[in-house]
Amino acid sequence: MRLLLAICLAVAGWSVPASAQTPAKALFGAKPSASQQRPAPFGSYAKGCVAGAAQLPETGPTWQAMRLSRNRNWGHPEAIDFVKDLSRVAARQRGWKGLYIGDISQPRGGPMLSGHRSHQIGLDIDIWMRPPDRLNLSRSARENISSISMRRAKGAYVNSSWTRAHHEILKAAAQDRRVARIFVFPGAKVQMCNDEKGDRRWLRKIRPWWGHHYHFHVRLNCPRGARGCVDQAAPPKGDGCADAQQWVSNILNPPPPKPVDPSAPKPKPRRDYTLSDLPKQCAAVLQSN
Repeated sequence: MRLLLAICLAVAGWSVPASAQTPAKALFGAKPSASQQRPAPFGSYAKGCVAGAAQLPETGPTWQAMRLSRNRNWGHPEAIDFVKDLSRVAARQRGWKGLYIGDISQPRGGPMLSGHRSHQIGLDIDIWMRPPDRLNLSRSARENISSISMRRAKGAYVNSSWTRAHHEILKAAAQDRRVARIFVFPGAKVQMCNDEKGDRRWLRKIRPWWGHHYHFHVRLNCPRGARGCVDQAAPPKGDGCADAQQWVSNILNPPPPKPVDPSAPKPKPRRDYTLSDLPKQCAAVLQSN
């Protein structure tokens, strides 16, 4: 009931008291536009907010933002520039008109009402694996069309929908200096490891992770001079191919489950963040015009 009240008040434009019980997702999820502040990410990818976010236009010459009802086509200006740059690379690939863009961030970042734990500081971008064959989809069509899965055998391998264009788009993203890492399903990483015959250094940024077979997830570094932004630790040295192969081996031949210790304390359920859990700057982001 408190969550519903907080959302209704915020949507109506009323100031919502940030009590200890009010979930931060209710406060940030109800903001329809960015704060009128200098662009700045505060906190970490899964615990923060973003000031002065820019909105990715719904449609551009080489992209379309999807699921517009979510209002998550906002991000730090560097993220918006990155999307535009990568979409131009994609548009040069055979069979691709550009990119379909999924979630970036809410207008002021912060925890989301549903879905991601990350995407909170405007530097995470979900990019659909589906090659766009048209870039004039209506708002309604963007709510109903879905991406396509690239995985086979629970993610151990790519399927017949995977193409060299996927490889080249992911490679271009990983070679961008703004990019910290890219999450994709294990089979895709192994396929790229097998197919790449040139400079392999970029493969270090491609990291296997559960899911991520309908889209890949790009995470940018904290922008230069963003003092309130907390970078994730850099990926381990090397191309990461052996690690990805181990993921695949574990999918195909799952290791035996670890024995359960009946005396071990049960894990505490994850609670929703409140505003006091986030960096102190987030209160000003929330209250800004």
